[in-house]
Amino acid sequence: MKLLWLAVLLAAASLTAQTDASLTEQESLQRAIGEAGNSSVELVRAVERHLKQFPNSPRRAELERALLKTAVEIGDDPRIIRYGRSVLAREPDNIQFHETVSAALLRQGDASSAQQALDYAVHLEQLVQAAYKNDTFAPNGGKEVAKRKDDYDRSRARALILEARARGLLGQGDAAIQRATSSYEIYPSVEGAREAARWLSAAAKDREAVVYLADAFTIAGLRSADPDGAKDRARMGELFQKMNGSQKGLGDLVLEAYDDTSQRLAARRAEMRQYDPNNQLKDPIRFTITGLDGDRLTLSSLLGKVVVLDFWATWCTPCRAQHSLYEQAKTRFQNNGDVVFLSIDTDEDHSLVKPFLESVNWAQKVYFEDGLSALLQVSSIPTTIIFGKKGDIVSRMVGYLPERFVDMLSDRINEALGLPVRPPLTGPLTQ
Repeated sequence: MKLLWLAVLLAAASLTAQTDASLTEQESLQRAIGEAGNSSVELVRAVERHLKQFPNSPRRAELERALLKTAVEIGDDPRIIRYGRSVLAREPDNIQFHETVSAALLRQGDASSAQQALDYAVHLEQLVQAAYKNDTFAPNGGKEVAKRKDDYDRSRARALILEARARGLLGQGDAAIQRATSSYEIYPSVEGAREAARWLSAAAKDREAVVYLADAFTIAGLRSADPDGAKDRARMGELFQKMNGSQKGLGDLVLEAYDDTSQRLAARRAEMRQYDPNNQLKDPIRFTITGLDGDRLTLSSLLGKVVVLDFWATWCTPCRAQHSLYEQAKTRFQNNGDVVFLSIDTDEDHSLVKPFLESVNWAQKVYFEDGLSALLQVSSIPTTIIFGKKGDIVSRMVGYLPERFVDMLSDRINEALGLPVRPPLTGPLTQ
């Protein structure tokens, strides 16, 4: 509701600033704000009364857009449809609103609404294709390319689910099945599997419907505690019993679906890793980081060694001060092949790094963090993280104490190597 309040306030302020604005309209809008109090429902009704009284309001487009977003927030389908039509007439290429309005129309369940929903859904698919038409999705393109590819596939799949539902409600069963199964092939999802099962069952293709219900049941179990998973299980059992006279053998079918779905999701992850090798990884030692010159290092190739990661950035003044201390620590282990030091830059703009290194005359090999800092929850820099020989995190140092950093880092490295360390200093420690 904050959006609607803001839109009304801005509209009132704008009317006040317009010399040709009707004083009556300005007073009406300000009165609507006052009378609504803290009630979101009353504010919606007050704005609607205002628009009915002033159909040619110069702020109509802005207020209807706010009403549409508010209707989405409170789940008011009639208002989503009413204001969605108006907004889409002015914004025919708005992908988000096409999906929202199409879904609301489909929930009405009648043929007229289904036809309107189909028109919006078809246009939505075209908009998605147009929005990504210039994307090349180059392999090894990084996490941004992977995200774009994932967003593209998700958006296409959602558009096809909406088309499937609309065509099914319009009696176009074969087309509904084709759209739903295509959605599932593009992006395996619970919604796509359920939609395919719905129209396959309607076409008396119960055997195929059961398989998709098993897929939906499996994905729901693999990904989250889906409250509708029990419904999928019940419907699956009904159809299986209808075909076989009992539910004997249903468990085997579910296990087959589990194996198939697991393979599909694994294939999906593998596909995304063509663009970003770190996609959905939860184990930092499996990460691949990119060097300044484009070369790549897979951290798992360093298993068996102690790995010291220095997280820094070009704008970080303490990082510059810490650099010479790192170099001192590195000299202590320069003849130990079991210790590797990695300089991890966290700048968002990678183009800044090479000129910076040249200006300060730093000669070390530098890698970009490529999402590693988020996984390791590096919230401030400089931060030092040490991996043990098995790839586990054995030490984390946030910031540094100039007079003690070299010895502290050396001790922690020796500890990770299993070597003796100096007796701890007495007194308070800050790291």
